[in-house]
Amino acid sequence: MFFPSLSKRVLLFFLVFGLSTLSILAQEVPDLQVFNASRLDYNKNGMLILGSWAVGNMVWGGIGASRQTGSSKAFHQMNLYWNTVNLAIAGFGYWQATQEVPDSNFWASLEAQQGIEKILLVNAGLDLAYMAGGMYLKERGLRKEKDQWVGFGNAIVLQGAFLLLFDSVLYGVHHAHAKNLPEIFQHLHLSPTGFSLLFYLP
Repeated sequence: MFFPSLSKRVLLFFLVFGLSTLSILAQEVPDLQVFNASRLDYNKNGMLILGSWAVGNMVWGGIGASRQTGSSKAFHQMNLYWNTVNLAIAGFGYWQATQEVPDSNFWASLEAQQGIEKILLVNAGLDLAYMAGGMYLKERGLRKEKDQWVGFGNAIVLQGAFLLLFDSVLYGVHHAHAKNLPEIFQHLHLSPTGFSLLFYLP
């Protein structure tokens, strides 16, 4: 009879422990607002960098395309076209970051943090595909003696390389920032009056 009773108590302990933990993680935690505000600042700064790169390339591409011929002209044309899309993405991304209100819910914060990291990893994979596609287009252009393909290929390789660097650095920043998430819950303790947890705000 002793062992079944003990098993029930152990089961009850873990049940209460788990429910208490879930209850705490579902609560609004002020420190998470600071965490999420920093995440959004990183996104906004990243979009400003991407937007600046886009504007610079559009100006450079427009001037270069009007003054060059052959593959060089095509190179500048593709830079102009490509960064028109980059500018739109940067503008939308910045606007989206300004519209999001820093949350103080643990699960929402965790989901948002994991979401941005996954997006950046997927983007990095696409960047490699862009570079591979650009190299293929350049190689095919050389074989077919198509100056436009060569110029386009060179531009796509350049833009893919920049985006790979951009996404990799931004991922590193967000990944390092994610390590601060567990520190917010350093004040979790067992209650001396029972099988529950208390959260002591600083």
